Amino acid sequence: MKIEKGNKVVLIGDGAVGSSYAFAVVAQGLADELVIIDLDEAKVKGDVADLNHSAPYGDSPVKVKAGSYEDCSNADLIVITAGAAQKPGETRLDLVEKNTKIFKDIVTKIMSTGFNGIFLIATNPVDVLSYVTQKVSGLPKAQVIGSGTILDTARFKFELAQEFGVSPWSVDAQIIGEHGDSELAIWSQANIAGQPLYNLLNDNPDKQHRIDEIFTNTRDAAYEIIQSKGATYYGIAMGLVRITQAILKNQNVVLPVSSYLEGEYKQEDVYIGVPTLINRNGAVKVYETQLNSEESEKFENSAIILKDMQNKIKQLIA
Repeated sequence: MKIEKGNKVVLIGDGAVGSSYAFAVVAQGLADELVIIDLDEAKVKGDVADLNHSAPYGDSPVKVKAGSYEDCSNADLIVITAGAAQKPGETRLDLVEKNTKIFKDIVTKIMSTGFNGIFLIATNPVDVLSYVTQKVSGLPKAQVIGSGTILDTARFKFELAQEFGVSPWSVDAQIIGEHGDSELAIWSQANIAGQPLYNLLNDNPDKQHRIDEIFTNTRDAAYEIIQSKGATYYGIAMGLVRITQAILKNQNVVLPVSSYLEGEYKQEDVYIGVPTLINRNGAVKVYETQLNSEESEKFENSAIILKDMQNKIKQLIA
């Protein structure tokens, strides 16, 4: 019997984020085949051997190999982590022109193979590069997903869990907007173990002064980590794994990823982090979370910033 859908993943970029993602995919047995592509062929060769040696102890066997763009032709999912890295003191949006040129070259090569699967983008600035990928590839918007605010949301949940003494699994809260300085927390909809956050704060006024600090810790976490060790990679790798699970296992789960808006949240022609239904067909539906007036204003501002960046690079992808 012919299998219409397999689980072949191609990873482009074997740096800190890519190799962390590859290890997690193998450890959890998420793919039948994992192909790794990078300009540093020697590193890929070493990582492939190392990962294959770990496979016997994973949840299920994953065939790992070094590859080339020809391997993209029948891939189900292509994860791109390649690109110029964010340097200390540099914002994600500072990277836009450098990585737009890199992505145009990568995506053009991939599409020349006949690829018709799903792109998952992690390289920063992720919202703008998701836009670049969709425009250069010409694929339907559902087939191009950015990691968006999935990592910011994880950081937010961790901070709230620490503050209220519960597991992050018991926190329902989201960061939306740009994966960057203009992101926003949806405080109005956040809850801890099913209890609205605002109610908990009213019951415990001593915690109210922590709100701004919790958000600042969430928003600025990347800068502190980069200053300490040069890059962030474990958190985003696990976020990419979560999205990969949702796609390959057809989970119909809603995650805060970078999706293309066509009127949702009163925005058009922009990739931005929003709650999105993810399954085997990609990013199939954007969910419009109810925002209060302050949150709506902040989200609009975030979209304006991203649209401005998109406009600055449109001539590069024409």
